Amino acid sequence: MDDDGGRRLRELRQRLGLTVRDVQRASEKLASKHRNPNLLINKARLSDIESKGVLPNLYKLYALAAIYKQGLGDLLSLYGVDANSLPSDMADTRIPTTRLVGSVEISAVRMPVQLEPVFDLRETTNLGRLIAKWGTLPLSLLSAFENSKFTFGYIGTEDWTMFPVLQPGSFVQVDESKRRIEEGSWASEYDRPIYFVETRTGFACAWCSVEGGNLVLQPHPLSGQRVRLFRYGYDAEIIGQVVGVAMRLDQRRLSIARQSSTERTESTRDVPAIRLPDQAEP
Repeated sequence: MDDDGGRRLRELRQRLGLTVRDVQRASEKLASKHRNPNLLINKARLSDIESKGVLPNLYKLYALAAIYKQGLGDLLSLYGVDANSLPSDMADTRIPTTRLVGSVEISAVRMPVQLEPVFDLRETTNLGRLIAKWGTLPLSLLSAFENSKFTFGYIGTEDWTMFPVLQPGSFVQVDESKRRIEEGSWASEYDRPIYFVETRTGFACAWCSVEGGNLVLQPHPLSGQRVRLFRYGYDAEIIGQVVGVAMRLDQRRLSIARQSSTERTESTRDVPAIRLPDQAEP
């Protein structure tokens, strides 16, 4: 595969009408501009990359992407690495703590481009059976739907604060324009707003209220977690309100994970919980 990647790099260079000397000269300018000699690609090194299966390091790959006017993902694909698979591969990894999700740059995405005419939004449906056609779309075409007020968070696999409403390992959509905590009575636990919070030690996702100058993070009553108290504006701040969620419903997997998490935290049970007077149930 390495030899094949080098061969494809050589073919790309030749299609662009560049000689190995052209590449070396262009890389010299890059190295000088950034004051980084690692960006330099001499003729011998390029020859080794193209014909001897030598893998370019990250500096050389960046320089080649700049010189060939290609995305890094495009050059990675020459070596059999599909950068567009990164989001799905990220979903296969487990992170124990709740955190914001960084942006992932991908050039295109496969998505439904045509649905069967019988599709009805009012009915619960197996969407897979209604997709008439899949297509690959450049993400630039989706720029019209960009909404900068939204960010995305990830609920850690050991964060049971809002279980069972929010399962550990879920992805949440956060509306950053909704930072004011809504007070009032709620018809059900699903009506009460959930907030994504940044603290000095990390992130949390919970129901929130303000008591004096303190921000109260209240977990779901069935979660078995403790109420947490922070100085509002000093030790914690509201990132926004959770307005969407994507989560698995594999209860057996969650049960096993929770049992493991409970065993790890058994030694902390002697730590007193923070209790607030006359705290209303949601």
